[in-house]
Amino acid sequence: MSSRNDARPHYVFGLSGAFALAGVLTLGAQQPTELRFGGDAEGGAPFMEADPQDPSRVVGFEVDIATLLARELGRSPRFVQSAFITIDASAARGDFDIGMSGMEDTAARRRRLALTVPYYEFREVMTVRQADAPRFRTLADLAGRRVGTLGSTLAFDILQHEEQALGLVVVPYENDVHPYSDLALGRLDAVVLDAVLAERGVSQNPGLVNAPAVVGVGRYVGILAPEAAALRDQIDLILKRAMRDGRLEAIFRRWGLWNDDQPRLYARVLEGAPPAPDTTALQAATGTGQESVWAATRRYFPSLVGAAFTTLLLSFVSMALAVAIGVLLATGRVYGSQALRFVLTGWVELIRGTPLLLQLFVLYFGLAVVVQLPAVVAAVLALGVNYAAYESEIYRGALNAIPAGQLDAARALGLSDWQSLRFVRGPQAFRLALAPMTNDFVALLKDSSLVSVITVVELTKQTSIFAVNVGSWLVPGALCAAMYLALSLPLARLARRLERRWQTS
Repeated sequence: MSSRNDARPHYVFGLSGAFALAGVLTLGAQQPTELRFGGDAEGGAPFMEADPQDPSRVVGFEVDIATLLARELGRSPRFVQSAFITIDASAARGDFDIGMSGMEDTAARRRRLALTVPYYEFREVMTVRQADAPRFRTLADLAGRRVGTLGSTLAFDILQHEEQALGLVVVPYENDVHPYSDLALGRLDAVVLDAVLAERGVSQNPGLVNAPAVVGVGRYVGILAPEAAALRDQIDLILKRAMRDGRLEAIFRRWGLWNDDQPRLYARVLEGAPPAPDTTALQAATGTGQESVWAATRRYFPSLVGAAFTTLLLSFVSMALAVAIGVLLATGRVYGSQALRFVLTGWVELIRGTPLLLQLFVLYFGLAVVVQLPAVVAAVLALGVNYAAYESEIYRGALNAIPAGQLDAARALGLSDWQSLRFVRGPQAFRLALAPMTNDFVALLKDSSLVSVITVVELTKQTSIFAVNVGSWLVPGALCAAMYLALSLPLARLARRLERRWQTS
C-alpha cells in the first residue's frame, strides 16, 4: 500500500543531527537543501511508520505529502522523530521545518503556530465491542463508562468537554494502539478517535466495530514555527496545486483513505472559504478560543491539585509495599540458606537490571491475556516491586553494618536469631537505613510519572495535558516543579529531624 521509492526519508539519529547542525553553521545564509519534517513513527501507521522492509526508512501518507512538498521546494526530505505530545513544542523551537503526524487544525494551534491549509478532513467516531453495538450508539449512551482516547487530540478535548455533562470516565493514552487492544480486552467500554485510526483499530482487533454516529469533524494540517510564515505560504501554494491536479488525491487513494469528504474540503480551501460550521462550533465548544495562560492556569489548577494527590497516594502505597518486600528480601539474604540467598540475589539483580518502564508494560499489557490488572494496581505493583529491590540492598547493608560483638552478646543472653533481629539488630539498622530510604521515596515520587503510560493520570501527565493546551511548558512546568517540591521537602525535613533526635539520644 505504501510508495516504494528512493525518495523516502531516513530516520535522523543523534550523529546525523549533529552533522546537520554543523552544516547549518557553515552554510550561513545559503538556501536550505533539506525539508525537515517531524512526526512520531512509533505506532504511527498510516500517517508514518518504519518501513517493515527497511526500518531505517519511514513510510506513510504524511511521508508521501512531505516528499511532494520537498520536491516542489527543490529540497530533499529528512524525517525527524518526535514524540506526538512534543511535536507542537518542537515545531515552535524550530527542531524541524514542518510537523506532520496527524496534526489537527485547532484554534489553539493557530494562536501559537503557523498552520498550513488543511489537506484532509476526518470524522471523530466511537468504537465499541460488537456485542455492545446495539446499546452504545452515541456518547450519551456511555454515561458512567470508561472511554479511551489519545491525549492532546481533538477527541480528547471533546470527551473532556462532555465528561461532566455525560458522566464519562475519560482515559487518555500515550499512543493510538493500546486503546483498541484495551477495548478488546474489556478494560474500556469505548474508544473515540478519528476515523483513520478507528478503521485501523477495528481491522487489527476482531470483535470491534465503529458506531455510525459522528462525534465531531476535524482536519489535518502541517504546523510550522510562527516565524516560518513565508515557508508556510509556499507550502500552501504547493498543497493547493496538488489539490487541483489530483496529486493529493492519488496519495490518499494509494493509502485507501480517499472519500467524499475530501472534494468538499478542497473546494472550500481553493475558494478561500472559512472552516466548515460544525468544525468551528466544535472548537468553540472544546474551549480552544482566546484564553490567556493565567486564565488557563486558574482553570487547570484544581486538576493539578487532584493529580498531585494521586501522585502522593500512589507513592506512599508503593513505598510501603517496597519497604515490606525489601525487608523480606534483605532478611532472607542475611539469614536464609545458601539456596535461598542465591534465588533472592538473582531476583534483586533481575529487577535492578531492567527498566521500570519495561516492568510497567509487562505487568499491565503483557499479563493482560492471563490477568487484567487495573491500571492503578499495576502501577503500585511495578513501583513497589522495583523499589523493593533497591530497598533490600539498603537494609542488607544496614544489617551487616551492626558490629558482630553485639550479635554475640545477644546470643550469650539467650536471644534467638529472631529476637536478636527484633530487639538488637533491626532497630539500629533502621536508623542507618533512614536517610537512603528517604532519598528513595523522593526518587519514587518522581518516577511515579512513568505510570502515565498505562493510563494513570498523575501530576506530570496532567501537567503535559495543561502544557499542550496552552502551548507552553514554562508556567505549567514551573507549577509542576513547585508541587513536587511541596510534596517531597516536608518528608525530607522530617527524616532529618528524626536523624538528629536519634543521634542526640
